[in-house]
Order: sequence, then C-alpha cells, then structure tokens
Amino acid sequence: MMRVLDSIARDRNVDRELLITDLEVAMASAARKFFNTLDAEEFTCTIDRLSGDMELKRYGEPMEVRPETFGRIAAQTFKQVMIQRFREDERNSLYEEFSGRVGEIVIGAVQRYEGGSLVVSIDRAEAFMPRSEQIPGEQFQPGDRVRCMILDVRDVGNQVKIVLTRSHPDFIKRLFEVEVPEVAERVIEIKAMAREAGYRTKIAVSSIDSKVDAVGACVGVRGSRIKNIVDELNGEKIDIVRWNESSQILIQNALKPAMIAEVSLCFELGRGTVVVQDDQLSLAIGKRGQNVRLAARLTGWDIDILTPDEFNKGLEIMADTLNSIEGVTEEMLDKLAALGMVSVFDIEEVGADVLTEELEIDAALSATMVEAASAKAKVVAEQQEKDRAEAELRKREEETAAQQLLAGDYEGEADADLRAAAILSAGFAPPHKQRDDDAKTDENPESSKDAEARADEILGGTSGDSGRKA
Repeated sequence: MMRVLDSIARDRNVDRELLITDLEVAMASAARKFFNTLDAEEFTCTIDRLSGDMELKRYGEPMEVRPETFGRIAAQTFKQVMIQRFREDERNSLYEEFSGRVGEIVIGAVQRYEGGSLVVSIDRAEAFMPRSEQIPGEQFQPGDRVRCMILDVRDVGNQVKIVLTRSHPDFIKRLFEVEVPEVAERVIEIKAMAREAGYRTKIAVSSIDSKVDAVGACVGVRGSRIKNIVDELNGEKIDIVRWNESSQILIQNALKPAMIAEVSLCFELGRGTVVVQDDQLSLAIGKRGQNVRLAARLTGWDIDILTPDEFNKGLEIMADTLNSIEGVTEEMLDKLAALGMVSVFDIEEVGADVLTEELEIDAALSATMVEAASAKAKVVAEQQEKDRAEAELRKREEETAAQQLLAGDYEGEADADLRAAAILSAGFAPPHKQRDDDAKTDENPESSKDAEARADEILGGTSGDSGRKA
C-alpha cells in the first residue's frame, strides 16, 4: 500500500502526506458507515508513515473489530471517499502548479477538437484553446505538436480549466524572448504592440544600451530571428518599428513603409492628422485599412490620413468660415492649426470651452465660432456624402458596362467593337478583335472616324473622354 501511495504521489505530483491523511479520513468514514453513526468524532484512524500499519480507534480507545470485517457497503464508502479526496488533491495540485505558469510558452500534443475548441495535452493535464484564441485559418491534426501560451487557469467546480492561446499579443512577446536574447535580458524593451492575429502585427521596440540597435537585433542577421517567429505564426507579417517618446515621430514610424509628409496632433481630441502624398495614400492606409488601424492601436492616437489637397481644403474651409465672424484674427486661426484643429469638424467637436481656454477669448465669441463651424460642417458632410454616392454610382455603372462587354451582351461585330472602343478605350479589347480593328483602320481611315462618332452619340461625349472616365 505504501509503495502504491509513493507511485501516485510521483505520477500526480501530490504530496505523499496528503494521500496518507486521505486514507485515514476514508477509513474513519467506512467505520461510521459500518456502525451506522453520524458522529464525526467517534472514529479516528492512524496509519504509520513507515510500516503502513493501520490503527482504528473509537472515542480514543483501540477497537477490537478489524477493518476486514466491515463488509461490502463500508468498503464501497471507503473507496468513494478515497477517490474523491485523491481527485481534490490532484486538482489543487494542478491549480497551484499552472496558476504560477500563466504567460509561459508550452509545447503540447493536439488531442482533438471539441465544439471548435482545440484540446491539447500539456505535461500531465489537458488544456483547451477556444476558437477566439486560435489563429484564423490554422488547422491541426491529432498528434501534431503545437506551441502556445498559457493564458488563464480557472478552478471550475470539480476540474481545473487551463486556457491556451496563440492569438494573444503576449504570445508574440514570449516568442521574441525565446528568439532574441536581448529581449529576454531586458536590454531591448517591447514598448507597445498591436496585433490582428493571422494577418499582421506591429511592435515598437527600444534599447537601453546605445550600442545595441533594437530593430536590427530583433530582425537578426539576414532576418534569421524574425523568420523563425514568422514561420511559427504561419506567415503572419510582423512590422518592427523604433519607439520614440515623440508622438509625431512614433506615428511616422508606425505608418511605415509609407512616407509621411506631415503630422498634426490635436491633444484635445487625441487625434493625429497625417498628410501623405497621393501615391503613398493606399500604402499608408493598408489593405482594408489594416496599416492605419494597427498604427492607431500601437500609438494610442486616432489617426486620420489625408492628401495635401484634402488637408489644405479643410484648412481653407475652416478659415473662410471663421474669418466671417467679427473678432476672429489670423493669429487665432494659426493657433488653431498649431493645436491640430484643421477642419470645421474639429472645431465642432472640441466645443466652446476649449476654444475659450486655448485662444484666451470670451465665451460668447467661442460659442459663435462653434455655432458657425457646426453649420458649415453639416453642409460639408452633405456634400461629401453626395460625392461619395456619385462615385459609388459611377463605379457600379463602369463595372456593369465591363461585365456586359466581357459577357458578350451586345449585337453584331460592329457594336462590339464600338462599345469596346468607347468603354475601354480600345486598348483592352480581346486580342483577336484588336487585330481586326487595326486592319480595318489601315484599310479605311474614314471607318475609324465613323466609329468614334457613333461612340460619341451613345455615350454622350468624345471617345477620348469616355476612355478616361472608364
């Protein structure tokens, strides 16, 4: 019996003394069951820790009745109490062990999927990874080895639930600690992080040692260190940017690889207005707005991205609106721009109290400025909505025309060539039709002019303008 207890203690990581105490309690319960008594103090049991000899007492006096004579019902009671207390000890041991390992990276073996959750065997316990903590698109097979992080440990009823994660930002931090010794030694500090699991992560790093390049150390020689992390995340993109205490420089770094022309910060709104050239606009925004969204989360600022024309137009509208108010000077407008208020929408949002304090003007003038800005903002918003609707309608019409052309929804070869020339500027017509068009043009130049004239009639403009619109 003592050898079995030693084996259970090693396998389940439970203190041997607790197991012996459990046996003593179970034997006392069996005795109460045999004698049909409810007095918890009537029977006690003592087990010798070395020899394993058992002594059962009743009210402190040794009993002459041996446990072997208790019968089946008492033996069943002993078994149930013993199993219940062993399981409680094991559960408490698991909770104490894994609650101290929260945030640690572990490697486990995949067991199965249960309702979308992934069940993983780690050490001597089964843990689960909810769907929300999995990287989108990842699939595992039973027996696969998976690296994950312990996110939480919960004592729920009669079991301990260990929650794992691969999508949490801290998981990438732990991977950097494993792959980059400078991060583990705190020479390089991860100052901020923003992640969309499975797609892209932005991480801002700084070094406390001027001799250590934070970004270079994280990337490694020829990208060796960052490649290991990217491979572990199945190709998730990781942007490492240099941390800076200046919010303007940090925003510029966070929006890389786009080149930023200007950053204007409004502390009252917690917003940064970023100006980029037209050719950098899509790069700064990113696919489905991902780049600017992650940059905003990384820096803690709301970020608006504008082209120079949009930025200047907003300033002009604000200046024209406020200049019409008596008492507003150019100096006030310059100060508003310096404070990051670059449109009538900003003036409306900050309110009169902020203008009174920052511009040092009376409350009546501030209220008038906000009222004028609010009225103009409504007009501008309506115009923007109208322009957006027109652009959307124009885009749908162009897509419909292109689909009809590709589907062959027209009559006659001449109409097909005409529509191709008018809608797609003749340069995107199918190759065989393009060759036919060239031959016809060479043989009879007048026919080409007639085709252009017919295109004008159909689309209400010159064929060249129609091509640019398309």
